[in-house]
Amino acid sequence: MELKVGDDGETDRKQYGSDLFWWLTVSIVAILVVGAGVFTILINFHHHRSQSHSSQPYDIVPKYASSLQLALQFFDVQKSGKVQNNRVWWRGDSGLRDGSEENLDLSKGLYDAGDLMKFGFPMAFTATVLSWAILEYGNNMDAVKQLDYALESLKWITDYLVNAHPFADVLYIQVGDPEVDHNCWERPENMTEKRPLTQVNSSFPGTEVAAETAAALAAASLVFKEINLTYSEILREHAQQLFMFADTYRVSYSVSIPQVGKYYNSSGYGDELLWASSWLYHATKDPSYLTYVTETNENEFGSIGSVSWFSWDDKHAATQVLLSRVNFFGARDIPDAENLDLQKYRETSEMLMCNLLPDSPTATTNRTKSGQIWVVPWNSLQHSVASAFLAVLYSDYMLTSQTENLYCSGKMYKPVDLRKFAISQVEYVLGENPMKMSFLVGYGSNYPKYIHHRGSSIPVNAKTGCKDGFKWYDSPQPNPNVAFGAIVGGPFFNETYNDFRNNSMQAEPTTYSNALLVALLSGLVASSSVVSSF
Repeated sequence: MELKVGDDGETDRKQYGSDLFWWLTVSIVAILVVGAGVFTILINFHHHRSQSHSSQPYDIVPKYASSLQLALQFFDVQKSGKVQNNRVWWRGDSGLRDGSEENLDLSKGLYDAGDLMKFGFPMAFTATVLSWAILEYGNNMDAVKQLDYALESLKWITDYLVNAHPFADVLYIQVGDPEVDHNCWERPENMTEKRPLTQVNSSFPGTEVAAETAAALAAASLVFKEINLTYSEILREHAQQLFMFADTYRVSYSVSIPQVGKYYNSSGYGDELLWASSWLYHATKDPSYLTYVTETNENEFGSIGSVSWFSWDDKHAATQVLLSRVNFFGARDIPDAENLDLQKYRETSEMLMCNLLPDSPTATTNRTKSGQIWVVPWNSLQHSVASAFLAVLYSDYMLTSQTENLYCSGKMYKPVDLRKFAISQVEYVLGENPMKMSFLVGYGSNYPKYIHHRGSSIPVNAKTGCKDGFKWYDSPQPNPNVAFGAIVGGPFFNETYNDFRNNSMQAEPTTYSNALLVALLSGLVASSSVVSSF
């Protein structure tokens, strides 16, 4: 039909133009909305891929999940202070006046082992390792509902460490007299003895303990950065002050205060200085901390080309692995010379990994007939668990960076080989050993019943003083209170274990060994890789 031009036609043209304009407007808006949506999805996808912690772990291992829950619970067993959210029914308030003689609140923190001492050096190490575990494997912890417990335990220690550092050049490193403490056997809730304080300062320095505390607070500042920024900044400020103090007055605390050497004697402070500077580099991104561990002090303290065993006293191996992380994932604006030094740290880490792999041409002979890493008789499991944790980390660094192979004197290994080694170590701890015994209290049915631990060995309703509590120490009965989650010292080289309360070499648990076990289990509880930065 031919359209007739007239009044009605003009109206139709106006209506048609209006409709066309409306549809064009709607279409453009729709295109913009869809485009924005696609852009947002792409941005979120990129962010999701770059932040591994946002991805859900998979293949959760139930036995490791239950073991992790137990291991974290031991920190509640060891708490000093006003009990809060404590899962251990037989523990109550204790140490509430610690620090009061110097107008400090040192009531928090953790008792070191089976005793009632607060030793700052191993306690700070506990916090550093726990922080590292959360930073690398917090998503795994969260997947099995243990992250909040780990964070709470960490803050219990860092609150104490912050209060123990009232001035830039003063750090309180010990609460209690170990000679008095070890001549008593009593529950922490009932102790009445004086608990003197020991400090390091500019007149009586303690490089390693100040540096280890700096490492702990720097690492923890990263943990709390997204949770409580103000607290994170407080931790970082204390860490930087403590590092400056440690580096300015280079004297071992065992030299300044000889009496501390009887319990936690230091073999040297160079490793702690590098360890602390490495953590401060991650926490601040200040390149001067990286220069400190590479160009400035690598030759003197780095122990490049030398394999060592990670422990509360020696952080060389852990520092080498932590700096390998920087080399694996790269960082902007690192000078070529420093990158070459980082490569040396990584090569030394590879030497350790080859040392740990049981069928490597360079495998260590420091292992039992069953294959458990064994270095010293006192607290023997510490080195096997620590080595396994480093192996899991290195395996995940390889996976995340898509590094396929590790070469050991011409023989090729994959990341899964390191993970298998780590699994073999933790399985030994959990009962796959000639004794068919779990060394984690509360796991399985056959675990140590007579651990060397005051609170565990004395009934809650017992009224004991310093000396009369020894009747419980000498009792032939199993401990009345189960210290769930404690990892004991471990077996002798011939793979025997004597379950006696007076056998402190084998039967005493420590908080720092538990931190290492928490870290190891967090890496194994689910199949996941680490984040590339934190």
